Amino acid sequence: MGSLNKVDSRDVFVTPTCYVNGKRHELPPARGEATLLSYLRECGLTGTKLGCGEGGCGACTVMVSNLEKGEIVHKAVNACLFPLYAADGAHIITVEGIGNTKDGLHPVQEHLSKSHGSQCGFCTPGFIMSMYSLLRSKKGAPTESEIEECLAGNLCRCTGYRPILDAFKIFAQPKGSDYSKEGMGGKEAKGQSSGGLTSGVKLCPTTGRPCDCGGGAAQSEPSPPASSSKIEFPSEPIFPNDLHKRETLPLNVPGGVCNWHRPVTLEKLLEAKQRMPHGKLVVGNTEVGIEMKFKHAGYQDLIDVNHIPELKQISIGEEGVTIGAATSLTNLMRTCESILEQRPSQGHRLSIFSSILEQLRWFAGNQIRNVASLGGNIVTGSPISDLNPLLIAGNATFKIKGLKLADRDVPAANFFLGYRKVDMQPHEILYEVFILYTKEHEFVKEFKQARRREDDIAIVTAGMRVKLRSNGKDGWVVQDSSIAYGGVAAKTISAKSVEKVMLGKPWSPDTFKAALDSLKDDVVIAADAPGGMSEFRFSLAASFLFKFFLHVSDALEIPVHERHLSSIEQFNRPPSHGIRYYAETKNSDEIVGNPERHLSADMQVCGEAKYFDDVDVAGCLHAALVTSSKPHANIVGVDASAALAVEGVHGFYSYKDVPGSNIVGPIVPDEELFASKKVTCVGQVIGVTVATTQAIAQLASRLVKIEYEELDPILTIRDAVEAQSFFDEYPRVECGDVDSAFQSCDHVIEGENACGGQEHFYLEPQGCVVVPDENLEMTMLASTQAPYKHTSIAAKVLGVPEHKIVCKTKRIGGGFGGKESRSAILNAAIAVPAFILKKPVKLCLDRDQDMQITGHRHAFLSKYKVGFNSDGKIVAADVKLYSNAGNSLDLSVPIMDRAVLHSDNSYKIPNMRINGRLCKTNTPSNTAFRGFGGPQGSLLTEMFVDRVARVLELKPEEVRSRNLYSAGDVTHFGQRMEDCQVRRCWEEVVASSSYSDREVAVAQFNAANRFRKRGLALTPTKFGISFTAKFMNQGGALVHVYTDGSVLVTHGGVEMGQGLHTKMCQVAASALKVPLTSVFISETSTDKVPNASPTAASASSDLYGGAILDACQKINKRLAPFRAKLPGASMEQIVKAAYLERVDLSAHGFYATPDITGAGGDKPFNYFCYGAASTEVELDVLTGDWHILRVDIVMDVGNPINPAIDIGQVEGGFVQGMGWLCMEELVWGDSSNPWVRRGHLHTAGPGTYKIPTANDIPIDFRVSLLKNSANPRVIHSSKAVGEPPFLLAQSAFFALKEAVYTSREEAGLQGWFRLDAPCTPERLRLACGVAKVEDLKEIVASFS
Repeated sequence: MGSLNKVDSRDVFVTPTCYVNGKRHELPPARGEATLLSYLRECGLTGTKLGCGEGGCGACTVMVSNLEKGEIVHKAVNACLFPLYAADGAHIITVEGIGNTKDGLHPVQEHLSKSHGSQCGFCTPGFIMSMYSLLRSKKGAPTESEIEECLAGNLCRCTGYRPILDAFKIFAQPKGSDYSKEGMGGKEAKGQSSGGLTSGVKLCPTTGRPCDCGGGAAQSEPSPPASSSKIEFPSEPIFPNDLHKRETLPLNVPGGVCNWHRPVTLEKLLEAKQRMPHGKLVVGNTEVGIEMKFKHAGYQDLIDVNHIPELKQISIGEEGVTIGAATSLTNLMRTCESILEQRPSQGHRLSIFSSILEQLRWFAGNQIRNVASLGGNIVTGSPISDLNPLLIAGNATFKIKGLKLADRDVPAANFFLGYRKVDMQPHEILYEVFILYTKEHEFVKEFKQARRREDDIAIVTAGMRVKLRSNGKDGWVVQDSSIAYGGVAAKTISAKSVEKVMLGKPWSPDTFKAALDSLKDDVVIAADAPGGMSEFRFSLAASFLFKFFLHVSDALEIPVHERHLSSIEQFNRPPSHGIRYYAETKNSDEIVGNPERHLSADMQVCGEAKYFDDVDVAGCLHAALVTSSKPHANIVGVDASAALAVEGVHGFYSYKDVPGSNIVGPIVPDEELFASKKVTCVGQVIGVTVATTQAIAQLASRLVKIEYEELDPILTIRDAVEAQSFFDEYPRVECGDVDSAFQSCDHVIEGENACGGQEHFYLEPQGCVVVPDENLEMTMLASTQAPYKHTSIAAKVLGVPEHKIVCKTKRIGGGFGGKESRSAILNAAIAVPAFILKKPVKLCLDRDQDMQITGHRHAFLSKYKVGFNSDGKIVAADVKLYSNAGNSLDLSVPIMDRAVLHSDNSYKIPNMRINGRLCKTNTPSNTAFRGFGGPQGSLLTEMFVDRVARVLELKPEEVRSRNLYSAGDVTHFGQRMEDCQVRRCWEEVVASSSYSDREVAVAQFNAANRFRKRGLALTPTKFGISFTAKFMNQGGALVHVYTDGSVLVTHGGVEMGQGLHTKMCQVAASALKVPLTSVFISETSTDKVPNASPTAASASSDLYGGAILDACQKINKRLAPFRAKLPGASMEQIVKAAYLERVDLSAHGFYATPDITGAGGDKPFNYFCYGAASTEVELDVLTGDWHILRVDIVMDVGNPINPAIDIGQVEGGFVQGMGWLCMEELVWGDSSNPWVRRGHLHTAGPGTYKIPTANDIPIDFRVSLLKNSANPRVIHSSKAVGEPPFLLAQSAFFALKEAVYTSREEAGLQGWFRLDAPCTPERLRLACGVAKVEDLKEIVASFS
């Protein structure tokens, strides 16, 4: 098992060894390509999850401890990238190693569980380990800011992060600067009376129960903890003594895929590089690992350089600092911090280190910084590197070494030769980096703009330096300068023309205007350049130069207008905080209405909760999909011979092998399971390879050769409209006399608006396991929201009755609609080889493939004509809605139905005509997503409402308020508004948010700041609850009562993080009058509850709660005589008595929503949920960067079954909606992005597609559940909560638009402008009125 190494001319055997949770592991041979994650999961430690495979989500976070210079160092790492053999000599701690449900939870686990910080639970172990690693690595308690920063590399799609941050702040030592006045907005609200909210109850982040610590008044949450020292920590896993004594020896492990080498001296490293010039040096594997996994780079030799002492040395000298090339970015940051702290009097010499430190704060997540190296960042030659422009600007020098060669010192400015090409020969290494101190009157500044502030690659990055000399009373003259940019060319560039025009010139507005003119010669970005956004990128380059001019001028005490200073001030985000209100239950013994925590929370925080990929199925084979690489083409031929020749491959299966029907579809069967003659999108499944391992199956899938005859594709909505490429279905609604109303109203406007799609980004990728059994039986373990749909589609494909197939789902790691229909088709695809081979088969999609092929939220285009009067009342609207359905219908018809039905948002528009068209395009079929078309219909209406306000010169909230529905009004589809609460929600938000006072404050801020603008917006929502297909509004349940009094409940709904099972257990416990601990739900299974509708439409609590109550009432009726005979008896005694009398203790329950018509009738919805939200934002108009300062939400959820779960849904829904509207952008290879391959998705992973992180959520986040709003239509007078709050994020979109309006007005641009969603930094920046060089020159001219 060992490997032969040469050490001091002696041959020795070295067995790679590490410890995992205190146990010794000898690592397997020939696994040089393997990651730590794959090994841990093979060992059964499945708490560490695979979320993305590229270090972008944090689900795989573990703690690695090792000896560095005699000290034990603890660090969080992404196990999906960490090489297996890099663990040699280390102690690995996983979530299982710090606590469990049997022996007790670690305080980190306990507090997250009690704080409602785990919903679907898939991301939870990663958050636990990030926080745990921070506590182990810090000397003393971390600050709240440090906690938020350490979690930037962890993504959550469910919670909105608020409860996670609250849970962990108990461990913080607050820092005074963390609590700025701005950041403490919640505390300023203490005691204010806002629509009766002060009598509400705060949800304690520690106990998860109503908290009376503030006397019932509104308080910021949580209060700053005194100290984490009061928390009792268990004895932590110790660093094994064996590793203390272990000598680090050279390692050479041959492998089938690649060889792993570990020299331990510089000489041996140089020899290895001479012998293997194309061997890849590995420090953190953050680049090489991604290239091997996603680009399939066939590197044969990996050389670990982590144990070369010289490459990690840091030397602080008189002229500058020398940093070893293998120094981690975390250690580089610490070095910069140390230099700045120890030399405060030499600030003028340390400008470069201050800039490096600031730039690294926004570089990737903590897990990546802990292992990624300075040298690796440099030699990859990335054109969007954050550090390389700074190193060029700072005149850094790179020392290059080669075996028996003289050292070369290469200036950073000369090192980057082309796209990922640098001045190094294959046999050379980057040895060290020398960074000079700055001189007096020498200034360095860093700049970066990305799609997301934290953990994101740059769109444009820059490093700028200028050295000035005094020219007496004439001011300052430029003695030297260096202006470097990343993200504007194929390599990091120096702006030579700018440097030349400034040299020897006065530091003055005239010189700067000349520099701006010269920038056009240095930064030339073609319209079809990779990365796109050519205008935006150039505007950023100009803005950075402008900011630098002001920064240096201010440092030199050259007068800068006070209104312009905001352009150079760094926004220091304070720790976020929140307030939550809900009404207390009247009876403390009531189970329903209590904020019970998620019943699986303890298992989820320990990594014990199982998802489909965690289940060990004996003899299981693995599948990989063979998919189309063309958006539209005829299939000329398929050759799988090369794939079948690979050892371990069991077969290739296509349409020829389908036992039953190859035609499938969730509603209309209009797509092929396996494409036979033609492909109609990239990612369409052509076949499936099956092998003994996932890696072999994926390799085989790439070896299947497909020959195509390409056809012209239709890729966008506009392409489809122009070609009249539509599906036949044509949803429409009309009320009133639209044409006559246009003739009589005061104003008429016409226009277009659009909103983009959205990736679901559930943390658990799509997948399933299919297990065949005797007699054509089959069991499916699936990550799905629709188990019955899996059963029915698979049965059709296999040609067997549905009763032969059972689909089971214990829980899923998020769904949001993405696992409603598309998952069933994937499941059916692997059911074919499982059926033929009679062996279990598993499919688990990689994140990039999942995002490419499984569909998204539908993009929409709206063409509208709107009539309104001068008082702001909207009279008529004629709207045409176009959605990008993709290459098949999937669920696009009901999605358009709901969009049409929600095109009034919350407004009474007496005359409406809404027509919906489904565009047929050559992109993967789009599908359900939270809101199911409702958000698109609602948003596009709000867009024209905003325009109405601008035309009339009214405040948008005035127009919104004047058009709100009232009780008794009739919607455009004919449903009468009963118990309409939208006005109450609106007025409570206006009051509780101090909206009028804050309008004044925002106006004052904007008047005082030219380049930072704030916006404030208020939007309502009305969301209909029911499936629009009437037949789907039914639910079943099965309740068993056992003789010990315990209760087992099964229902048709799926637990996907929304707390459905917890609520249903509360319903059952309340109905049967037993403790909540006596009720258990194991899983959802089609052999227990058949024919269940998907867990969707926010209706599951209503449907399955009603069914469970029905079953419990039947059991109660049977038990009633025994309760009467045995007063005061326990449930166990009552049940045993009934059992002895042969009473049936099991009951099936059923519920069908009454009095609804479905779409097309006048009552498609059982009831409506209402809400309103106020959002305040701050925007940097020079970059498009933004922060959400405060959000106030009032949400109508009726009488909540579980207010804690409902508040979590409100917070999570808002943040996810904010992502859709303000951040998340799908980039496809179409006419808008010619640099992307046609039909391919560019944003296919967390590296390019950005969802919100913990650092993007509102700084001040206040949620109130509307009181006294009982809903008589459903169980316990509750209301749905999953989808409605998603729509409230529209307030963030319009707040940002308000900020842009203010900037435009200062630039002389008056009136309405079109802003489509998402309002990315690009769209915001280009809309602000200062996008062009001439705009900046005009502003500079005003300086003089």
